[in-house]
Amino acid sequence: MTVAANISSDPNLQWIYRGVTEVFPDQPEAKSPDENLLERLRQTERPLRVKLGIDPTGAEIHVGHSIPVRKLRAFQDAGHTAVLIIGDFTARIGDPTGKSEVRKQLSAAEVKANAETYLEQVRPILDFDTPGRLEIRYNSEWLSGLDLSQILALLGTMTVGQMLAKEGFANRYEQGSPVYLHEFLYPLMQGYDSVAVESDIELGGTDQKFNIAVGRDLQRHFGLRPQFGMLLPLLLGTDGAQKMSKSLGNYVGLQEDPLSMYSKLEKVPDSLIKDYFELLTRLPLESLPTNPRDCQKLLALEVTGQFHGKPAAEQAQQDAITLVQGNAGAAEAVPEFSLSEVNFPAKLFYLLGATPLCSGSSDARRQIQGGAVKLEGEKMGDPNLTFDGPDALEGKVLQVGKKKFVRLVG
Repeated sequence: MTVAANISSDPNLQWIYRGVTEVFPDQPEAKSPDENLLERLRQTERPLRVKLGIDPTGAEIHVGHSIPVRKLRAFQDAGHTAVLIIGDFTARIGDPTGKSEVRKQLSAAEVKANAETYLEQVRPILDFDTPGRLEIRYNSEWLSGLDLSQILALLGTMTVGQMLAKEGFANRYEQGSPVYLHEFLYPLMQGYDSVAVESDIELGGTDQKFNIAVGRDLQRHFGLRPQFGMLLPLLLGTDGAQKMSKSLGNYVGLQEDPLSMYSKLEKVPDSLIKDYFELLTRLPLESLPTNPRDCQKLLALEVTGQFHGKPAAEQAQQDAITLVQGNAGAAEAVPEFSLSEVNFPAKLFYLLGATPLCSGSSDARRQIQGGAVKLEGEKMGDPNLTFDGPDALEGKVLQVGKKKFVRLVG
């Protein structure tokens, strides 16, 4: 996974290049630093401006989203300037990358509400305190002021053929699915962000290469030095099969309570452990435990500690052990679910579907019928079991599988 680069013994370069999939353009043998990021990092006379754009299309960030944010921190630690762009304007279009259909356009109010949560979620990762190490920008600063003539000028920098070379657009076009004109604006506007902040390097997942390359082209068009692109892997989810996604339920959210975060990370498949360590921690890979179970516990403890502190992570570990041993009521850190969110009388499948333990009522039915649901340690097999009110449930622990719990409270 790691890009082969001569980074010698410089720890700053080691963290910058750790886990990187691709740097472009990058010519290690080039004499000029123009096409060689390694030379720029070693010889630059000023801090480089390293851009990362985040579109607030949802309220919650997961650990997969944190990978480029962590890389941004590596650049900060090496003395460079992190330019974090909150895409409050581009989020209203929605990145079409990897989408089989047009994304729902968000209102300005929805985007604003989502954006308010983002900075707090990345605060444990980035250096917010050292002067000159972080710029936080909102791309509505420059995009909302573009007039029609400027938008036409942007559109004139790319052809329809170039846009259709983008994998998602090409697939949808070939399949006869609609591709709307406003979607063509997304890569151009995201690329214009690079012009506005004069970025030297842009970070993104491997699915962002097209968008980052557009930024390079636009910088060149406006007479600026083109940025480098640094691509990072897309993290597979806890199911070990598909990209981490909240909609698939295979994610670990940055806002999750310590026990939930620890419990999810503790069951990461053995095949993904090394990738998770490489991308989510700074622990040396050569000194990881040889026992896979010990690796899982160390990973869960390390990542949970990053967001909640070491004491909370250690408590979560102890609570997880208690829960696995079957004494769910003894763990004090089980996340709570308010029964005020349920309309009584309520059937078990409806109650379960209202909690974060399942994605909805249909999923709840499947879990109950599959024997995965317990209430206060007792297996529940009837999805239609009806509860007249919250009194019989208050204080009890509802469980799905071995490691997903909520305590029911009034």
